[in-house]
Amino acid sequence: MYSWEGVTEFVAVSETGSFTNAAQRLGISVAQVSRQVSALESRLATKLFYRTTRKVTVTEAGQLYYQHCRQVLDGLEEAERTLTNMQRTPRGQLKITAPTTYGENQIAPLLNNFMCDYPDLHLECHFTNQKVDLIDNGYDLAIRLGKLEDSSLMAKRLASRRQFVCASPNYLAANGEPHLLSELEQHNCLRGTLEYWRFQENRQERNIKVSGNIHCNSGQALTDAALKGLGLVQLPDYYIQPYLEAGSLIAVLQNYQQSDEGIWALYPHNRHLSPKVRMLVDYLADNLSQTKQQKAGKSI
Repeated sequence: MYSWEGVTEFVAVSETGSFTNAAQRLGISVAQVSRQVSALESRLATKLFYRTTRKVTVTEAGQLYYQHCRQVLDGLEEAERTLTNMQRTPRGQLKITAPTTYGENQIAPLLNNFMCDYPDLHLECHFTNQKVDLIDNGYDLAIRLGKLEDSSLMAKRLASRRQFVCASPNYLAANGEPHLLSELEQHNCLRGTLEYWRFQENRQERNIKVSGNIHCNSGQALTDAALKGLGLVQLPDYYIQPYLEAGSLIAVLQNYQQSDEGIWALYPHNRHLSPKVRMLVDYLADNLSQTKQQKAGKSI
């Protein structure tokens, strides 16, 4: 029979970064934490921490051991949650952040539908284009768009988005349609927050610097400018899809179109998803994917 003595203390020290913090989390003495970890190291014949008077650092062997121990403990916690919450309706607080426009137009209606099904939940939602710190600000979930930066956050892909370069028929009639990326310098390109547009050429990503007489951090404002014939614009499908379908905007340079980008749900690493958060993530994934499939069935 495998002995679990010291494992809980080891995991607590690994996650809190000190024996003192681990002792506070577990409600035991620092001396007891130290004894249990030392006994575990002796049993494994492996050094799990580098200890100095100023800090505690996990060794390479300790990091590997921690990953396996965390998985096992997560499994035990999940088993307990499954039994405890089997007959319960989701309740309590959910704190979520999402990009402003996408959150208002795409996420908020789904959140409201979810709340109709589970009125015992208390939802706190913050729409912002700033990358807030989930752990420091106590968020359960963040919605992020496009390529993800390397981080300690866990991610689940909910859906995808596609970028289009487009313009109104009037603009193209007056200025011509670009067929090569090099022709963009001859056009008035309505810019968002970036100085470049992203393309794919010969299976390689290319960033093309563009310029124009409008620079705005609002996708809706840029869509309106494009509809009024002021220039070319590059925007995700959820801004312009209806106008592409109606012919109010015409997609160009589609041979250089990037592959679909992800729409993601992010949550802190080592924070096991509670049933209510997992239910919401699954709900968003199901409904955002259905919306995408419905749009894909229409011609552009």
